Amino acid sequence: MPPAQGHRTILALDLGTITGWALRGFDGLITSGTVSFKPGRYDGGGMRYLRFTNWLSEINRLSGPIEAIYFEEVRRHAGTDAAHVHGGLLAVLTSWGELRGVPYQGVPVGTIKRHATGHGNANKQAMIDAVRKRGFNPADDNEADAIAILLWAIETQGGLA
Repeated sequence: MPPAQGHRTILALDLGTITGWALRGFDGLITSGTVSFKPGRYDGGGMRYLRFTNWLSEINRLSGPIEAIYFEEVRRHAGTDAAHVHGGLLAVLTSWGELRGVPYQGVPVGTIKRHATGHGNANKQAMIDAVRKRGFNPADDNEADAIAILLWAIETQGGLA
């Protein structure tokens, strides 16, 4: 890609009550962090999803336009609540992307772990360590997973390489 065009802005997400995120901007700079979508004491059941929608729109406004979104594709959850939260966030993410014409892609957990550590069943600490070896300093496993997803997306061109 010629330097005049810059990089594609890519957002990677580890969806959950504490969502890990990593973003490569058009300038090639990678930023990351976590954001909490834990409902407040007096919040209705849909408030976390409205907050997520607003957060996506704000990231897009400040750092975008977002040109692709990659997220951890979870097939099994330890608990029912976690499954419901993930499903709700995923529904918001995919509808947000569809409304704006932003392509999105789920990446299987084993694929992310194998790319980051060489092992498809790596534990949380191994993921954090692998991302730290790449020069990042994640606050927790959620941020580490998001960084790993972003690195996978960049290095494999979204699974094409």
